[in-house]
Amino acid sequence: MNELTQTNDFIKIINNDVPLIDTRAPIEYNNGAFPNTTNKPLMNDLERELVGTCYKNDGKDSAIKLGHKLVNRKLKDARIGYWLDFINKNPDGALYCYRGGIRSEIVQKWIFEYSGINYPRISGGYKALRRFLIDETFNAINKINPTLLGGRTGSGKTILINKINNKIDLEALANHRGSAFGNNMTPQPTQIDFENRIGYELIKKQNSINLVLEDEGSNIGNLYIPQCIQERTGIADIILLEESIFNRISVSLDEYVIEMCNGFINKNKESGFDDFSNYWLQSIDKIKKRLGLERYKEMLILVNNALLIYKKDNKLDGFYIVIEKLLVGYYDPMYDYQIKNKKDRIVFAGNSDEVLSYLNNLSIS
Repeated sequence: MNELTQTNDFIKIINNDVPLIDTRAPIEYNNGAFPNTTNKPLMNDLERELVGTCYKNDGKDSAIKLGHKLVNRKLKDARIGYWLDFINKNPDGALYCYRGGIRSEIVQKWIFEYSGINYPRISGGYKALRRFLIDETFNAINKINPTLLGGRTGSGKTILINKINNKIDLEALANHRGSAFGNNMTPQPTQIDFENRIGYELIKKQNSINLVLEDEGSNIGNLYIPQCIQERTGIADIILLEESIFNRISVSLDEYVIEMCNGFINKNKESGFDDFSNYWLQSIDKIKKRLGLERYKEMLILVNNALLIYKKDNKLDGFYIVIEKLLVGYYDPMYDYQIKNKKDRIVFAGNSDEVLSYLNNLSIS
């Protein structure tokens, strides 16, 4: 048998969204992987633990022997079956383990022996591609001229950013809308997954030169924006999206009430509204300290009343005052304080159409 194929063309893997088989154990995969990756492990978590202990105590040869014993004929056939199922659907993909060593070599060899398919494995494995992404995230962000889109809560920044081609939507990559009410129904990715997603996007778009990003803090939900991106965006020009309080209330009602409620109910018709209610009550609880006890008690009464009306009559009446009080009394003062420290970097302000026109004139959008 000739040497089976290895690849280290990481740019091609990223730019072409190459489908990848991650042969590591689930516990490793769940800690962080790459976009377009499916976990189809050689060993499950327990098997990996047993082999690792054997390697530590008795050496490599004994560990390999134990691994073959654990992944016996029946298990081996089943695992080859799910690798081949993936390969048939993704013939242009590749596979990897942690360092591109024993596990991915075994998987690649078994696939070839069973099917004759020489499916490439990533040279250096997860560790090499991860290192590449970290380095290229730094290089790419420093090639790019970022422009930040700012604006008050509810002004529709996400709606606008989705109309722009030359952009990176950090909140979408973080699966969070960037505020106390920003949780989605599905959990955020791990920190490593988030960083890998950013790396993919930056590498794909580094030749665009001018990119729009939303003006964020250092965190989006529980995730930390890489330091190199914070440093680059910390000196970038800012465009402010300005909308009336009426439009901001309307956008917020759509996003945080109507869409969230429908989402919870579509996910689980029986408990959906209760889950939606808990989302609101937990979100209000997150800002209890900043609100102060008296305002928190007032908001809690208003939110419970709004939820009651919405459940009973399917009317948004109670949420109008809740949203307005949150925007004007809570979010706007924080925004005013933060934007005051950035006023020298503001290059334009206007409504959605005006901002898009401005970006078109700069050949950014």
